Amino acid sequence: MPETVSVLIALGGNVGDVGGAMQRALDRLHAEPETDVIAVSPVYRTPPWGLTDQPMFLNACAELATALPPETLLQRLQAAERGAGRERTTRWGPRTLDIDMIAYGDLDLGTAELTLPHPRLFERAFVLVPLADIAPGRMIAGTRVREAVDRTDRTGIEPSDVVLQVPR
Repeated sequence: MPETVSVLIALGGNVGDVGGAMQRALDRLHAEPETDVIAVSPVYRTPPWGLTDQPMFLNACAELATALPPETLLQRLQAAERGAGRERTTRWGPRTLDIDMIAYGDLDLGTAELTLPHPRLFERAFVLVPLADIAPGRMIAGTRVREAVDRTDRTGIEPSDVVLQVPR
């Protein structure tokens, strides 16, 4: 594989077999010739964010090594969401699978399709907690992940019994 970049992604959902959808998405991404899944966090049960009148979510994070440009990787992430039956109907509403790119190396990017690092990362304990499991020392937008999670309200975030595997 050509030179790669470390990419952090967040996965979540609250409709159907979310753990299965997450694992299938990771397997699909790992099967891409230009992308390897190198770390996967534990899965957490988390309260809904934004639109709160809906079921609890399952959330996890993963680290990828990829040679794909960020826009192409975004298309692959969205294809994995669609493969899990994702329909974008209600913002922050129930979903089978949501995959967000959190950071692409140290890239700062702002386009109509993609903003990196993710603009709401530091508001989202449901991302920070699993992210700290795989990248506690990672600096994102001048803040170390472990320091951000230590300052965040983690109320309602609990370990789940779902286990994701790094694809082989």
